[in-house]
Amino acid sequence: MLQKILPPTIDNNYKGNKIALWFFYLITAVTVVRSLIHMFKHDGGAQSIATIPLDTFTEGGAAVVILIFAYWGLSQLMFGIIQVIVAFRYKSLIPFMYLMLFLEWASRFFLSMYKPIVTVGQAPGGIGNMVLPFVCLGMFFLSIKEK
Repeated sequence: MLQKILPPTIDNNYKGNKIALWFFYLITAVTVVRSLIHMFKHDGGAQSIATIPLDTFTEGGAAVVILIFAYWGLSQLMFGIIQVIVAFRYKSLIPFMYLMLFLEWASRFFLSMYKPIVTVGQAPGGIGNMVLPFVCLGMFFLSIKEK
């Protein structure tokens, strides 16, 4: 199994299920778009999407949250660029990438339990934190299952 996760030759030869391949394309697109929103939207998506009540913060406090969202967007963009490279040039690494996505989303879930934040609604990321670890794990198993 380790050779399916970290193949001895990294190439564009994907041997897993097509559903996992197409879902990888989708989650890659979502990662890149989400990162750009966090970087360039006026509030970083903190209030307009994540429903964090920035209008109740001091001006300086809101600015810090917006900057942290922009930094987070930059980190997401870096991971998204790696996903794009894997999607179009190194598909043999897709199982490895699913493990990384699983770890990222599962860690988000646990961090949100350990360090919860106050929101005035349900943020899409909150739902994703609960669902995507399981989806990514399922896609991982589909990606290592050869046709």
